Amino acid sequence: MKELLKSYEERREEIRRRLLEFQRVWKKPDERIFAELCFCLCTPQSSAKVCNAALEKLEKTGMLYKADQPIIEKNLKGVRFRRNKARYIVEARKLFTHKGRLNIKPKIRFGDPVRIREWLVENVKGLGYKEASHFLRNIGLGENLAILDRHILKNLLALGVIDEIPKTLTKKRYLEIEKKARKFARKIGIPLAELDLLLWSKETGFVFK
Repeated sequence: MKELLKSYEERREEIRRRLLEFQRVWKKPDERIFAELCFCLCTPQSSAKVCNAALEKLEKTGMLYKADQPIIEKNLKGVRFRRNKARYIVEARKLFTHKGRLNIKPKIRFGDPVRIREWLVENVKGLGYKEASHFLRNIGLGENLAILDRHILKNLLALGVIDEIPKTLTKKRYLEIEKKARKFARKIGIPLAELDLLLWSKETGFVFK
């Protein structure tokens, strides 16, 4: 615990700057919001940095918004299961396109992040609770949602917050662990979103997203 608090002191300002950057994303055009959704669709079982590099290229060239599935798949270099993920991106693009333009903000602008997450999980193929929580945090709407990836679960286990890492994360199990993570965050005085980035950086050596 002392090591965790020491790391927090060392990285707190960097972590807070990153969270401020996430909050600014919501003010950007719908295309940028959609690109962040696509990033979170690609991250399962893949390197976040590799996914980010691939999505940045697709975004800058405009392919993310108009290319068909084979082209997107070809450009998801280094991303695991890229055929499925390319399909998820194209299906999400259809879902959030209205009269020929991306129109994602109005569909997710209904207040409670927990409700938004439920809607996303139910309506966006390829998006589970972890990915939906990640997306909302990255656009400044989900600071009180836990992103339970393998790095976070490993650390929650080491800290005694959970007794084991579940083989599968059902909705019930996800929400149970999220509740425990919130309680632990309050106990040690570190906001949940900051704790997430702290634990992630502890495993990877850098603060990312």
